[in-house]
Amino acid sequence: MLSRCDLIKGAAVVLLTLSTQGAWAQEIKMNLFKIVTIKDEIIIGLSPDELLALGGNDASAVAHALAQKGDLTVWQYSVHRGQSGEMQQAPTAEIGLLANASLRVEPYTTPYQIMPHP
Repeated sequence: MLSRCDLIKGAAVVLLTLSTQGAWAQEIKMNLFKIVTIKDEIIIGLSPDELLALGGNDASAVAHALAQKGDLTVWQYSVHRGQSGEMQQAPTAEIGLLANASLRVEPYTTPYQIMPHP
């Protein structure tokens, strides 16, 4: 039978583990957007901090920043297999977006785990 002290220690470990995992998940939260151009569509990923630096937290902030600045440097994302074989949405290259080639910015969702960019 477990003592009260053992139960309290176990609960503390569980709470610490859950709070650490929650903080880690918040750290790597990425927002994906589909950029529709004349030639193709690409997926980009921005962190919450990068979105705030652009002046918002949605697709319209990205579109407005792109139109206002004329170009943006962002990370392009695509689907890859992770180390254990699971599918992931991961950064592939840092690219430059030009305002005159972009027609539309849309939010993008994926069923895969989204990996943070460097």
